[in-house]
Amino acid sequence: MASDKNIRPVRKSLQEYARGIAGGLLFSFPLLYTMEVWWAGFIASPAQLLVMVVVTYLLLLGYNRYAGMRPGVSWRSVFIDSVEEMGLGIVLAFAVLFVLNRIQFGEMSIDEIMGKIIVEAMAVSIGVSIGTAQLGGTEDEPEEENEVQEEAKEAGFRTGLRSKISLVVLALCGSVIVGGNVAPTEEVVVLAAGSGPVHILLMAVLSLALSMVVVYFSDFKGTGNHPRGSLAFAIILDTCLSYLTALAASAFLLWFFGRFEGVGFEIAFAQCIVLGVLASLGASAGRLLIK
Repeated sequence: MASDKNIRPVRKSLQEYARGIAGGLLFSFPLLYTMEVWWAGFIASPAQLLVMVVVTYLLLLGYNRYAGMRPGVSWRSVFIDSVEEMGLGIVLAFAVLFVLNRIQFGEMSIDEIMGKIIVEAMAVSIGVSIGTAQLGGTEDEPEEENEVQEEAKEAGFRTGLRSKISLVVLALCGSVIVGGNVAPTEEVVVLAAGSGPVHILLMAVLSLALSMVVVYFSDFKGTGNHPRGSLAFAIILDTCLSYLTALAASAFLLWFFGRFEGVGFEIAFAQCIVLGVLASLGASAGRLLIK
């Protein structure tokens, strides 16, 4: 990937690409094996595909800027890294779908092939970004690791607009990675249709409780140098931000996979809450697991 200081050696670049490939496959294999995702790529309109590409690229920009292994790099390097990760995601998605015989030249239209590749590649691209940043070896440039450690120390008590933006970006990445594996399936619709108001409320409470537990133990454990009231407020604020982000990600995923078509507001809302249980866990834990 790109670097501001100098041109990275070929060996380092190959190591980063290898980590990206491993991360892309690790986080996206469930989607690559999911029939509903293949079908979504077939029925998605060009406008939907364009929206998904733009949203994914924005997530990559945010992740590489706020949580990558080189948090101090310029926006130019962030743009270049994001383009490379999306390109690698497209290549990986094509390769895996071809091996699985989900792409058949001569029997499928170019629209169907491109739709499948684009839908799958977006999830793979996020995995590539995470893998590139998080699967590094201990020998990788000590100065970069020191920067990352300094960034991690600041996570204990988040204040300011920039930290909240980074929180939302990481929450979105975690929500998409975790919730995206379930959003295309019929089980979300079945659970939403079969749940009463009490069950929906309990799911929301469970999501908030899980988010608060993960937020506390990932970001705030051991931050005893802050007043109790301020710490409690920070935990509640981060939990609410994570959950709202997870619900927004759930709504976007469900909309993209056509789960809102032909259903009323109540069922659509219930689907967001159902998927939000998983997405909120990904949103809150994602900051611990992928930052």
